[in-house]
Amino acid sequence: MTRVAVVGAGYVGLVSAACFAELGHTCTCVDVDPRKVERINAGEAPIHERGLPELLARHAGKGLRATTDLAAAVADADMSFIAVGTPFDGQRIDLTQVIGAATQIGAALQRARPHHVVVVKSTVVPGTTDEVVTPALERASGLRAGRDFSVGMNPEFLTEGVAVDDFLRPDRIVIGGDARAVAAQRELYAPFAGVPIIVTNSKTAEMIKYASNSVLATMISFANEFAALCDALGGVDVADVMRGVHAARYFQTVQAAPGERGGGERRVPAPITSFLWAGCGYGGSCLPKDTKALAAHGAAHGAAMPLLEAVIARNASQPARVIDLLRCHHGDPAGLKVAVLGLAFKEDTDDVRESPAIPIVRALLDAGCIVTAYDPVARDSARAALSGLDVRLVDGLQPAVDAQDALVIATRWDEFRQLPALLRGRAAQPLVIDGRRMLDPATIDRYAGIGAGLMSPNRSNSSEVEHV
Repeated sequence: MTRVAVVGAGYVGLVSAACFAELGHTCTCVDVDPRKVERINAGEAPIHERGLPELLARHAGKGLRATTDLAAAVADADMSFIAVGTPFDGQRIDLTQVIGAATQIGAALQRARPHHVVVVKSTVVPGTTDEVVTPALERASGLRAGRDFSVGMNPEFLTEGVAVDDFLRPDRIVIGGDARAVAAQRELYAPFAGVPIIVTNSKTAEMIKYASNSVLATMISFANEFAALCDALGGVDVADVMRGVHAARYFQTVQAAPGERGGGERRVPAPITSFLWAGCGYGGSCLPKDTKALAAHGAAHGAAMPLLEAVIARNASQPARVIDLLRCHHGDPAGLKVAVLGLAFKEDTDDVRESPAIPIVRALLDAGCIVTAYDPVARDSARAALSGLDVRLVDGLQPAVDAQDALVIATRWDEFRQLPALLRGRAAQPLVIDGRRMLDPATIDRYAGIGAGLMSPNRSNSSEVEHV
C-alpha cells in the first residue's frame, strides 16, 4: 500500500485519487477550492463522471480524503502527483499551475518521507518535467533530484464520461522518470497484472500523451474532410463511406458471438472506429488544447507540423457546417426558431469546454435565429458558458423540440434517439440537423446530416449507427 497525494481535484486528479483508493492505496486529494474539498469529504462528486459517486461513497473518509493543505498532504505521502490544469494561451501551454504545484511540493519536501517521489500527471509538452518541474522542485526544497527525491512522468489516458472505467481497466500504463520513480510507479500499478507497461524517460512519456491525442483528433478531422467532399459531390453519404472503412480487418476486433454453440466468433468494429466518424467537431479539455499546444511547440523548435495544423483548421470549420445546412434548407435563417440539443462536448459529461455546441449557438444568434438549448446533464456549466447570450435554456427534451423550425443535435446523448418518436405525426415537421450522425435518416421526415449531402434532406438510406 502506497500513501499518495494528488494535487488537483479536477477530472483527472479526482478520478485518479478515487481510483488509487479503490486499488487499496491511501490517497489525499489537494485542491484550492474549499467547497470542492468539503463535497469530496462528504462523499459527493463535484463533477459528472460515471462511477465516481460510487467510489467516493465507498472510500471518502477511509482510503480517500481531500484537503486544502498541500504541505501536510505531501509530508504524509510516499508519492505526490501533479494533476493541475495546463491551458493553452494561443502560443504555448500555461504552466502557472504546474510550477505553482511543484514549488509548493518542493517546499514541503523537507518534511516529507525519505526518497519522496513526485510524478507529473498533467499533460505537458515534452521536456517540461525535466526542464521546468524538476528545477522548480529543487529551488523550493534546496534538495537534489535523483539523490534526495525522485521525479517521474505518468500521463493519463482518461476519456471524460468513462474515466473511472478507463483508469480501472487500462489498455496501457506509461511511466517515465529516474530508476527510483519508475520502481515506485511499478509498485503503485502492481494490481494491474497483465497490462502492458511502457517504461521510458519523462520526455518520451510526455510525447506519447500528445501523440495519442493527436492521432485521435486526426481521425476525426479525416472523417470530417471526407464529409465535406461528400456534401460537395452529392449522392454519397459519409456514414456509408466510413462504415465501409470500418469493415477493413485493420479496424476490426474479434468477439465471441453470443448464443452460438461452440463459442463462435464474429468480427466487430474496434473502439478506435468511433473517431473515424463525421460530426460537428471535437471539443473538451484535451484534443483542442493538446493539438494546438503541440503544433505551437513544434513551430517554436523549428519543426512545423502542417498536418496537425490542418487537423486543427478542419475542426475549427465544423460548427459552421451546421449553419450551412440550415441555410441550404431554409435560405436566410433570420427569425427561425432553432433548438440546440446537447451542450457538453460529448455525452456522459457535464464539461462544455471547447464544445462545438457553443460556437454553433453563437453562429445561430449571429444569423438572427431564436435559440433554445437543452442538455440533460450540463445545465449549470452551460449556463455559465452562455452567460450574456439570448438563449432560452430548458430542462427537458420535449419542451426543447416543441414549436421549433429546426433542431440541431450537437452532442451524442442517448436520450436524443427518442426524437423520431417525439416528432412522429406532427403536422409541421422541423428540420433535424444531425451534427453527430446518430439517427437513421429514414426515421426523420426532414433530415440533414453532416456529410449526407447538402441539397437533399433524404439522400441516404443508411441505418442507425450504434457502435460509435
